[in-house]
Amino acid sequence: MKGLAYFFLLYTVVAMAQTPKITGDYAGMLGPLHLKLHLKAGAAGPAEGTLDSVDQGAAGLACANLHLDGKELSFEVPSVRGKWRGTVSDDGATLSGTWSQGTDIPLVFRRDEPFVAAEKPSRVDGVWLGTLSAGGANLRVQLQVKSDRAGKLSCALDSLDQGAMGLACDDVQLTGGRFSFAVSAVKGAWSGTLAENGDRLDGTWTQGKGLPLNFTRQQSAIAPKAPPPPKYDDAMAPVPVAGLKTVLHRDLGTALQDGGVVIGVVQHGARRIFAYGPVKEDAIFEIGSVSKTFTALMLAQMVEQGKVKLDEPVRELLPPGTVAKPEGAEITLLDLAMQHSGLPRLPDNLNAASLQDPYVNYHPSDMYQYLARHGVAKPADASFNYSNLGLGLLGQALANRAGTTYPELLRALVTAPLGLSDTTVKLSPEQEKRLAQGHNAQHQPVHPWNFDALTGAGAIRSTASDMLTYLEAQLHPDRAAGAIGSALALCHELRGDVGPNMKIGLAWIFQTDTGSFWHNGATGGYSSYALFNPKEDYAVVVLFNTTLDPEGSFADNLGQHIAQRLSGKPAVALH
Repeated sequence: MKGLAYFFLLYTVVAMAQTPKITGDYAGMLGPLHLKLHLKAGAAGPAEGTLDSVDQGAAGLACANLHLDGKELSFEVPSVRGKWRGTVSDDGATLSGTWSQGTDIPLVFRRDEPFVAAEKPSRVDGVWLGTLSAGGANLRVQLQVKSDRAGKLSCALDSLDQGAMGLACDDVQLTGGRFSFAVSAVKGAWSGTLAENGDRLDGTWTQGKGLPLNFTRQQSAIAPKAPPPPKYDDAMAPVPVAGLKTVLHRDLGTALQDGGVVIGVVQHGARRIFAYGPVKEDAIFEIGSVSKTFTALMLAQMVEQGKVKLDEPVRELLPPGTVAKPEGAEITLLDLAMQHSGLPRLPDNLNAASLQDPYVNYHPSDMYQYLARHGVAKPADASFNYSNLGLGLLGQALANRAGTTYPELLRALVTAPLGLSDTTVKLSPEQEKRLAQGHNAQHQPVHPWNFDALTGAGAIRSTASDMLTYLEAQLHPDRAAGAIGSALALCHELRGDVGPNMKIGLAWIFQTDTGSFWHNGATGGYSSYALFNPKEDYAVVVLFNTTLDPEGSFADNLGQHIAQRLSGKPAVALH
C-alpha cells in the first residue's frame, strides 16, 4: 500500500453541520488508485469500516477510530499508517476530505450507486483537457462531466501531473453558454463559456487568484498508470561509512538524472558528505518539516529552563483574550509537539495568494482568528494527526513566552549552543549565494518559501554539515555541552503511537522495528530526510533540491536506502 503516499500542494476546507447518516459502500480515487470504502452503521454513526485498494489487490483493510461529529468524519487505516479526515454532505452521499500518509492528498468518496445517464446528454457532457500554468509549472487538468436522467450535472477534476484524481465538483451550473463549477476540496472554482461548436471551454480557474484555464473536448479520458510495487536491491554486508561512496555511486546509477542532492552520513563518529548534481557540499537547502524537530527541541530547552511545562495549555502562551478556556481538556504544548492535538493539517483561513509562496502572508493575527473560532479544546479521541498548524502554533507560542521572534529563539536555544552557523530562517547575503535553486516536480525552478505564523512548522534552511552536527547531538545527548543535552534526551522519550511499528517523542518519529528516529520534509522546491539510530550509532541526512513527485519522495527513499546499506539489509531500489 506504499503507493498511497502521493503528494498534492493544495488545501482542504472543513465545514460544520448537522450529523448526516452514512452507511454502505463508497468509491474514491487516490492518484491512479481506485479505492472502495465500506461503512457499517452503528447506533450513533459508523460502527466499523474497511478500505479496499482495488488496483493493488488489497481488500478489507480495517478502519480504526471511526469518529463522526456533526459533519466531521475521521478514521485511520493502521495497516498502511494512513488517516482520512473530512466532511460529509447533507445527504451522506459524498465524503470530501484529505488522506494523510506522510503528506496530505485530497480524497473524495462518493456513495457507490449505479449512475443512470441522461437519455440526452448536456452540451458539456464528456471529457475535457486543459493546462494550468501555476507556480512555474504547467499542470494538465482533466475534467469529466456527466448528467443523470434527472438532468442534474456532475463533474470530477483530475490534476494528472500531481496524481490527484476524482476531485468532486460542487455547484455545477450550465446556463445558456455559461458553465461553472467549484471544487471545495482545494478551495477552487472555474467559470467560463462553451464555444459555439461545443469543442472548447474558455474561462478562469480561481484559487486565491484567477488563472486562465481553457479546456478542449477529448474522445477519451487519460487514466494514469498505477505505481509499481516497491523494489529492493539485494542485501549486502553492512557498509562502513568509509566505503559508502563507492556503493552509492553504483546504487544511484542514473536515478538522479535531474536535480542535485547532498548526503551527509556519520557512523561511530566518522563523517562523510557527498554531493551529486549541480550542488556543492556546502549548499543550503530548505529542510521543510524537519524544522519541526528544531521547534520540539526549543520546547524541551524551555522546559529544562523552567520557562514552560509540557502539560501547560497553549492558550496560556497566547495574547490575553485570544481564545476562550474550554470546559474540558484543552490542547497542551506536549499535545502539539507529539501531533496529538486534534488540530487539522492546515487552518481553513489559509488563503494562499500564490502557490509559489503559500505561507508568507499567513500572520499570527490570522492564526489567532482561526483559534478564536475553532477553540483549543482537545478531542477525547485525539490520536496522531500530522498538523503543520500545530507545530506552527507551538513555535509562535514559545516565541510569545520568550518575548522574542522564532528566528531569534531558534538561535538562542538551538543553533548557538550546537554551533550550527548555517542553520537559520533568514539567510545572510553570503548564505543567499549558497542557497541551492529549488525545483518543482516537473524540474522547473521555483521560488523559495517564506513563513510567518507557521515558521515553526517548516521554515528552517540548513546544510548537510550543520545537519550532521545536529544529528550527532541527537545520537549522543550526554556529550552535548551545557543544558541542551538533557533537552535532547527529553525529545527522545516516546509518548504516543503513530501507526504500526511507529511511535513519537517530541516531533521525532521512532521506528520500533529498526530503532531509528526520523523525520522528513518538503517545500515547493525542496525535500529532505533525517534519521539517526542510537543503537547502531549512525545518522543520515538527505537534502534534495526538488520537491516531492506524485510517486513519493526521492529524499525519503535515498535516506532509507543508505540506512539499509549501513545495516546490511535489502535496500529500497532508487531507480
